[in-house]
Amino acid sequence: MKKILVINYSQSGQLNEIIDNFLIPFSEKQIERVYIHPKNKFPFPWSSQEFFDVMPESVLEEKIELEPFNLKSENYDLIIIGYQPWYLSPSLPTTALFKDENFTSLLNGKPVITIIGARNMWLNAQESIKEFVQNAGGELIANIPFIDRNSNLSSAVTILYWMLTGKKKKFLNIFPYPGVSEKDIKEASKFGKIVFEAFQNESYHKLQNKILDLKLINIKTNILFIELRAKRLFKIWARIIKNKGLSNRKRAVWIKLFKYYLLIALFIVAPIILIFFNLLIKPFTINAINRKKDYFCSVKKNKNAGRLHNKNI
Repeated sequence: MKKILVINYSQSGQLNEIIDNFLIPFSEKQIERVYIHPKNKFPFPWSSQEFFDVMPESVLEEKIELEPFNLKSENYDLIIIGYQPWYLSPSLPTTALFKDENFTSLLNGKPVITIIGARNMWLNAQESIKEFVQNAGGELIANIPFIDRNSNLSSAVTILYWMLTGKKKKFLNIFPYPGVSEKDIKEASKFGKIVFEAFQNESYHKLQNKILDLKLINIKTNILFIELRAKRLFKIWARIIKNKGLSNRKRAVWIKLFKYYLLIALFIVAPIILIFFNLLIKPFTINAINRKKDYFCSVKKNKNAGRLHNKNI
């Protein structure tokens, strides 16, 4: 019997729900489900300081220690990896997984599928994952992002409310529910059905195209514009904090400065810049925008075409 490894980390439980629904079309007998956990567990809900304090190591993709996890086999026919982006990078447990040689040795020569649970920004994180998979000798055959479809500012407010309180409810009874919608979570089985058919037939040719044909994956132009620039700024902040925050007290000060920077950039600066972008730049760069969207929706890794700091738009 063919075997499938499904492995992920979920802090809030949302990604577990997404994957549970995605796997409905599959036979349980074929699936080995593995949950990873950091040795030093991250809190949920977060405190404000803890929430922002993981930024430097996340952005610089540093390895943390995971709790030992056991795998029943050394050979799988398909590997499905679920993860969340943290600060436009793979979450720290996900990065640690890809820096575990025992795990990455399983990817060599194997088809790999990634399932993302995100607020709305996953492009930079997936570029890192593409590289991780490629370096391990795996073949990324599909990527399925599940996101909060509400506006960028609205989802920023609701995700902070959820992460800092642990309550997946309407903030002030005005804002929408945070996170991926229940409808999208339940409809994850639509993607699972397509993948299961490809798995049964051992034919992954154009699998990503079939997934995109559902028209459920869409990259908003404003989000693309922000992601093309924000990761570079995050790296600058991450290096400053690592270099300057040499004591707990100093680090706490720099983390607090980053928090204020991020909130100002997100809620004040970005909306103003996006107004000018949509009025003065977007109409003249629509072809470049569409090429970028096509690239990021694909599973290929092209260091020239996909370079995130490219200033074409």
